[in-house]
Parts: sequence; structure tokens; C-alpha cells
Amino acid sequence: MTNIVYIATSLDGFIADKDNKVDWLHEIPNPDGDDLGFTDFIGRIDALVMGRNTLEIVLSFGIDWPYTKPVFVLSNTLTQVPDELEGKVFLIKGELTEVIATLNSQGYQNLYIDGGKTIQNFLKQDLIDELIITTIPVLLGGGIPLFGELGSPLQFKHVKAERLLDHLVQNTFVRQR
Repeated sequence: MTNIVYIATSLDGFIADKDNKVDWLHEIPNPDGDDLGFTDFIGRIDALVMGRNTLEIVLSFGIDWPYTKPVFVLSNTLTQVPDELEGKVFLIKGELTEVIATLNSQGYQNLYIDGGKTIQNFLKQDLIDELIITTIPVLLGGGIPLFGELGSPLQFKHVKAERLLDHLVQNTFVRQR
């Protein structure tokens, strides 16, 4: 069982700007359409767990549903998913340890954890095993932070750094327990 974060952040640690927008993620030229390792990463996971806000951001892109793996959306307020996402997106709620146990019992062992609040809540409960963070060379000066307060420090080991597109740095960290 592995819970993995794969996310991009600004130099100052934000995953969305002050207007909850992520347009700045696409400002680095990518003429060959390199997916920066995302396809390989998706091959490692069984399902995604994201929050309602992240679902809404993905839906706002106006593109075909980008995920081939099941997506479980944590929400206490949503009661249904859009018709076109039936069978692809599933609503789930409860304590995170229970959510993980339920998904693991259904055969979903390697989970991609996405979304600011969701990641922060998983970290607060020490439920993240790996962080893959791509840093975009921009200072946003505010917005949605990747990290929030923790009850106590969490130690991670840096296992990989990769320079991408001559502008980005992707770092991989594994939780040290």
C-alpha cells in the first residue's frame, strides 16, 4: 500500500494562484508535448483520491476526462457525479484511514493523492508515503499552499532530482518511518 502525491508547485509553494487558477502551470514552453513522466507515474497507481475542489478544477479545463484509472472524490456535500463521469468517478467520505482501508480492500493498493486540502489532511495523519513535486520557476505571492500545519515534523528522504524542459525541477521524496 502506497499513497503518493504527484503535483506541481510554484517556487513559493503554491499549487494554485490567489484566484484558484492553475494557468501558470502551462507557461513553460513544451514544444514536444512531453508529459514529464506522468504516464509512467499513472502506470504505478491503481486509483486516484482527490477532493471536491480538485474535481471542479479538472472539470473546468473543458477537456475530455484525463484519467484512465478510477477516481474517488472525497466530499461530504456532493451527492452525485456528472452523468458523463459515471463509472469513472466515485464519491467517498469518512475518516481517511477508513477510506484507505476500504479502497485497499477493493484492490486499490497504490493511490495517487491529489488536491491541496486532501494532501494536507493526508499529511496531518501521516498517510503519505511518497511525494513527487515538480517546481515551476514562478513566484505567485499567494494562493493555495501545498503544505499546511502539522502536529509534528514528518521526515522524508530525497531519492531523486530531475531537470525537465530546461526550466523545471522534479524532486522525489520517500517517507522515513
